[in-house]
Amino acid sequence: MHKSAMPQEGTDTFDDQIRIVLVETSHSGNIGAVARAMKNMALGSLWLVNPASFPDETSYARAAGASDVLDNARVVTSLDEAIADCVCVMGTSARGRKVPWPVMAPPDAAAKAAEHSAAGPVAVVFGRENHGLSNEELQRCNFHIHIPSNPDYSSLNLSMAVQVMCYELRMDYLRGLEGGDGSPYLKPMNAPGDAGWDVPPAPVKDVEGFFEHLEQVLVDVDFHRREKPGLLMTRLRRLFQRAKLDRTEISILRGVLTAVQKSAGTDQPGSNTSKARSAAGEQE
Repeated sequence: MHKSAMPQEGTDTFDDQIRIVLVETSHSGNIGAVARAMKNMALGSLWLVNPASFPDETSYARAAGASDVLDNARVVTSLDEAIADCVCVMGTSARGRKVPWPVMAPPDAAAKAAEHSAAGPVAVVFGRENHGLSNEELQRCNFHIHIPSNPDYSSLNLSMAVQVMCYELRMDYLRGLEGGDGSPYLKPMNAPGDAGWDVPPAPVKDVEGFFEHLEQVLVDVDFHRREKPGLLMTRLRRLFQRAKLDRTEISILRGVLTAVQKSAGTDQPGSNTSKARSAAGEQE
């Protein structure tokens, strides 16, 4: 079983304060796909308004491990019942209504939903697969959410639309952990020295030793002339400095250089380059 690289802070991002509401879903497989999208982003409160078929085998098959979300789903007969106790209701909609309504993109909607969830339940409502929410249903919403998809191909599958919103809700939640951008869940790991990297950065003396070794090897194989250096070593320095090498990577590169020297017959037994090759073998 795959184990997540990140520690898990909980199974429900908002402790059921934010609910996903699906109105009159016609294909039960879409309900299962929505459950999967929700669980991916640690959301667990699913409400279904008059689904055509639920529960059934198709919905559970499409849930792919998110059957607990389906087990706990609430089935109701009207949108009013699904949102009656909510302090904020947000409905997905295309732009262009005759009477403008407060509308926002998913990131802003997620932040607004999270803000209101501190006071009570928040509903994020998705309409039917073929024509979305009716005007009457949209008028029950405090805010409309517009996903800015390709205008030439704007129709999103129901589960895709839910995934977009669940992702934005998840990101907003994670940004709020441990001081916003300081959250370990969002910090990148790109180079030695970043949290989670397995080997410390190479110190300057080791990097300089590598560059000296590299230059010597290039001289040994007649690729570089010290009397006419040009910009070769400058460009190679820029290349390797950009890579931000760690200790093990330096040792591996030194070992490669030593192997080249040995093959070329220029390696001196007992030299620093020979020791570097041995060190690289020990650290692999």
